[in-house]
Amino acid sequence: MGHHQLDTLDEQILKLIADNARIPFLEVARACNVSGAAIHQRIQKLTNLGILKGSEYVIDPEKIGYETCAYIGIYLKDPASFDAVTKALEAIPEIVECHFTTGKYDMFIKLYARNNHHLLSIIHDKLQPLGLARTETLISFHEAIKRQMPIVVEEED
Repeated sequence: MGHHQLDTLDEQILKLIADNARIPFLEVARACNVSGAAIHQRIQKLTNLGILKGSEYVIDPEKIGYETCAYIGIYLKDPASFDAVTKALEAIPEIVECHFTTGKYDMFIKLYARNNHHLLSIIHDKLQPLGLARTETLISFHEAIKRQMPIVVEEED
């Protein structure tokens, strides 16, 4: 996995577009004190390097009736079942993230449910039949911080 050295302009651009993916390139150019063409070239470079991957709209789950956000730590009965369990989890539309982890859990998932009753149904009807050893569920009351990743723009002297 290759790492790419970013300069200050790249970092500024990433910070601005991570904060607002719909920001016009000319506004980014003004904020960075460069031409619009320079921004287009940098965005293309960052895309070609795989640093930027597409663009997307962010849906507010609560606005469409999904009031419960939960994180579930999964313990597998058989560590060799990672691939099969992952494939089964992909088929559950309420699951929005799945991570292989170190520490306590074999896998850690994030999901949205309409309410706690729906969450119980997902756990009982969709997760338990996968043959998991057990799960631990955490319900999120409120998302306090959300960002793509830390873009720290270094100030030049």
